[in-house]
Amino acid sequence: MITKFVIGFNFFIIFYVFAINFVYFIQLILAIFNLHEYIEKLKYSDYKNYIVSDNMIPISILVASYNEENTIASNVSSILALQYPMFEVVVINDGSKDRSLEELIKNFDLVKINKPIHKRIETERVKAIYGSKTYTNLIVIDKENGGKADALNAGVNIANYPIVASIDADSILESDALVRVIMPFIEDRNTAAVGGIVRIANGSKIVDGRVIDVNIPKNKLARFQIVEYLRAFLIGRVGWDAINSLLIISGAFGVFRKDILIKTGGYAHTIGEDMELVLKIHRYSLDNKLNLRVKFIPDPVCWTQAPENLKSLRTQRRRWQVGLMQSLFSYKDMLFKPRYKHIGIFMLPYYWIFEMIGPLIELLGYILIPVSYFIGVLNLKYMLLFFSVSILYGIILSLGALLLEEYTFHKYPKPKHIIILSIYAILENFGFRQLMTYYRVEGIIRYNKLKNKWGEIKRTQF
Repeated sequence: MITKFVIGFNFFIIFYVFAINFVYFIQLILAIFNLHEYIEKLKYSDYKNYIVSDNMIPISILVASYNEENTIASNVSSILALQYPMFEVVVINDGSKDRSLEELIKNFDLVKINKPIHKRIETERVKAIYGSKTYTNLIVIDKENGGKADALNAGVNIANYPIVASIDADSILESDALVRVIMPFIEDRNTAAVGGIVRIANGSKIVDGRVIDVNIPKNKLARFQIVEYLRAFLIGRVGWDAINSLLIISGAFGVFRKDILIKTGGYAHTIGEDMELVLKIHRYSLDNKLNLRVKFIPDPVCWTQAPENLKSLRTQRRRWQVGLMQSLFSYKDMLFKPRYKHIGIFMLPYYWIFEMIGPLIELLGYILIPVSYFIGVLNLKYMLLFFSVSILYGIILSLGALLLEEYTFHKYPKPKHIIILSIYAILENFGFRQLMTYYRVEGIIRYNKLKNKWGEIKRTQF
């Protein structure tokens, strides 16, 4: 009986690996064509002229902050220095227990102000609102703790402008990021949300909230994550964007129409509030036949800190897995429903089969295939061939992401950067990838215990 199960599972693994690699190959092809088209479009774009144009759509930038005293001042400074005609910065201090609020008051000369709040989305109590004597476009909300989603909803309630951008408090935007990310809203009135690329800031030189010298970190974990992020964004997000099938906009840098946010009820109180919101927009659009679009553009850069120790990395990856599961469970009623078109028929099943339960299948494969060899139902040649093909394909995808980076945006200017990252693109398949799979399996197994816990990740000053 056990032997039959092991043999059957091996055949299933062969089919599963073939299927997921086929999807990744399609993503890669779509990403190549989509990026080429985008780069060609940029050659003839005059978007830089919009930096001084009075016709641009004004933007409210929301920064949800909880215990971010080490990074909040530099983050807000970088946002205030963005090149954009009209925008406001709304910082939401979500009941921080550290000196986040004091750092904001000290660095930006804040005073309490009386400002009415149109409470279109319910949130925890707002204790005070501050304005800056120095920056007229800066507002700080001090509220009781309610989580990131609650903080962002409080920001939506007080935002003055029709487009709302959410940015993590440990992240930094490039100076022209807003001009680039607003273009899909100008070009297509059906655009409801746009995500920009997130890159790893560790190791780069940052002065006054600006990345002035891009470098790669000395920390090995952070280097692995650079490769991961390039693969996830330049292949994954770009590929799905090509067929209007994007289900995730990173919480570190997402831009939305405020009216759509309000009509859909704002951010949900889940760990994966970024994916949940995108799914909610898709469902709202398809239910009401609105043809709304969720877009990704690969060059408005948001720089963020990656965890540099295993404890923080484990917390992050378990949280991502739990957030993914929460979102998929919340919208399971969209599965295989023709009214939800490609989102319900293809994308959601893909996420269920390959993204949610994929880590469990991968871990079982690592265990049962060697077991198959030792009980005599699998020969050594097949076992080595299987692992070699799996690892080779992972290397090809990672190196492909690096090549796309070099062809398109060339953010890592020194040849040694690409050489080092290429080495890490190979090495990640021998331990790091398996460790990330284990962390995600932990998230699956401990879902009920972790679904209400955000977890803390250690941050340092930029």
